[in-house]
Amino acid sequence: MKKLLSILICLGLSIVIVLFLPSMRQTFGSFSFSFGNNDIGMFHQSAEKITGTPRTVYRLYEKGELIGVLSDRSRLDRHLQEVYSTRYKETFPGSAVHLGKDCYLTEEESFFDYSDAEEEIFRYLDEKELYALEATAVSFFRDDQVYARIYVLNDEIYRNAMNTYLSYFIDPATLTLLQNGEKAPELTALNDSRDTGITIQETITVARDYVAAEEIRTTEEEVLNFLEYGDNPQLEYYTVQMYDTVAGVGAKNHGLSATQVMNLNRDKIQNTEQVLTEGEQLCVTYFTSPINIVVLKESLREAPIYYETSYVEDNTILKGESEVRQEGYNGARNVLYAERWVNGVLMNGTERSSVDTKQPQTEVIAIGTKELPNVGTGDFRFPTDNPAITCMWGCYYNHRGTDIINQYNRWGDVLAADNGTVKEVGYNSLGGNYIRVDHNNGLVSYYGHMRAKSTLPIGTTVQKGDVLGKIGMTGRATGPHVHFYIEENGERRDACKGFLACNTVPHR
Repeated sequence: MKKLLSILICLGLSIVIVLFLPSMRQTFGSFSFSFGNNDIGMFHQSAEKITGTPRTVYRLYEKGELIGVLSDRSRLDRHLQEVYSTRYKETFPGSAVHLGKDCYLTEEESFFDYSDAEEEIFRYLDEKELYALEATAVSFFRDDQVYARIYVLNDEIYRNAMNTYLSYFIDPATLTLLQNGEKAPELTALNDSRDTGITIQETITVARDYVAAEEIRTTEEEVLNFLEYGDNPQLEYYTVQMYDTVAGVGAKNHGLSATQVMNLNRDKIQNTEQVLTEGEQLCVTYFTSPINIVVLKESLREAPIYYETSYVEDNTILKGESEVRQEGYNGARNVLYAERWVNGVLMNGTERSSVDTKQPQTEVIAIGTKELPNVGTGDFRFPTDNPAITCMWGCYYNHRGTDIINQYNRWGDVLAADNGTVKEVGYNSLGGNYIRVDHNNGLVSYYGHMRAKSTLPIGTTVQKGDVLGKIGMTGRATGPHVHFYIEENGERRDACKGFLACNTVPHR
C-alpha cells in the first residue's frame, strides 16, 4: 500500500511540472531557485533537471558573492592538493592549500542538478589566487589585546628564531637549564655572574591558521629580524674610525654599552675587547623589539669598605700642617647583587647579601687646628657609588678621561674622590657642568657632565665622599655619567693608572 502511495505522489508531481514548468518557482530549504532564464553564479549555472531525492551540493562564495555551485566536494579537494603540489610545495614544505580568507563554502541539500562549471570555477580561483596556506600563527598580547601577529611556516622555525633572540641576553646553556626547570651553579668566584630567570613580559600564543602565501615567513632569519626590530626597521650604521674600540663606538652612538654594540653586530664582533677594522660598518640602532625580555641575574663582586679618618689636635704641630699618626687602608666585602635586565640593559639592582673579608683601618691624622684639613690623602675613591666604567681613557679617539656611572642610580650623587678645596665651578659645550677640586698636594680632580651647576662656592673645603652635585649628561654626552680625570702638576692623567682600582669594578 505504501509503495503504491509513493508511486502516485511521484506521478502527480510529474504532471504538475509538465503543466506549469515555464513559470514554476520552488523553494527548498534555505534557498530559492527560479526556472527559466535566471541563471546563478558568476558562470551562469542553471538547473538542468529535478531529482526525486535530494543531493548534497556546495556553494562557493567570495566576499559574499556566489562564484558557483559544485556537486562534488572531493573534486575541489583534489584541485587544492594539485595547486599545493605544483605551486607551493617546494617553498612551503609541510603545509597544505585551502580556500583563501575571502572565500567560503556552504553545504546544502538540493533537488536540482546544476550545469557543470567546475573548470571555470577552478580557473577563476587560480587567476585570482584565492588560496590560503596552512601556517603557524604567532600572536602577541598586551593587556589581553593582540598588538602584533606574524605567520611562520612551522613551529620549529619560530622557536629556533626565538631561542636565538633570547641568546642575545642569556647564555644558551643556562637558557636550556632554566627551560628544563634547573638552575645554574652557585657563584663562587668574584666578578662572576649567573642568570637565575628569564621571562617575556608579553603573552605569546602559537596556533595553526590559514593565510596568504606572501604573509608567511619561511626562514629563521626573517622571524629573528621581526623579533629584533618589528616590521619596517630603519637601521642606523656607524663607520669605524681609527683607534675606535667597541666601547668607544657605543659611547659615541646613543650611549650604547660595549655589550650592546656586540649584540647588534654578532656577525662581526665576538667579544667586547675585539680590535675593530677602520672603515667597517656597524649597526648602532638598538633593538626595537615588539617584546621585552627580562633576565634576572646574580653578580658576586668585591666592594670596598672605605676607611675613616680620625683627626686629633696636637699643639706641637703648626697651624695648617698635619701629620699621619696611623696609616689608613680600605677593607673589603664580597657582595651578592640581584640585578634586573630588560632587553640587555641593566635596569636596577639590589644588594642581596654580603660578607666582610677585610676590615678597614682608620687613618689617624694629627692636626694643628680644629678646622678640617683640605689636603688630599692621595688615596682616591670612585666619584660615584656602585661604580661601573662605560668608556676607558682612549676608548675612542681623543677621549681623555674615564666615564663612570652609578649602576643602580643613573642620576645619583657625584662624590669628591679625595679631600680638597673647590677650585673651579663652570660650564662648557664639551664637558657641560663641571667642577674641579684642588687636593692641595699637586693633584686636581675633574668631574664633568653634571646635571646642574654645583652649588658649592669656590674655596669650599670638601672631604672624600662629600656630595659635589648630581650625575647628568650636559655638554656632549649620550647618557648620564661622570667624565673623570686627574691633573698632576697641571698635566692630565688617566685616573685608572695609579689613582683608581678600575680593574675591580664592572666595565659596561
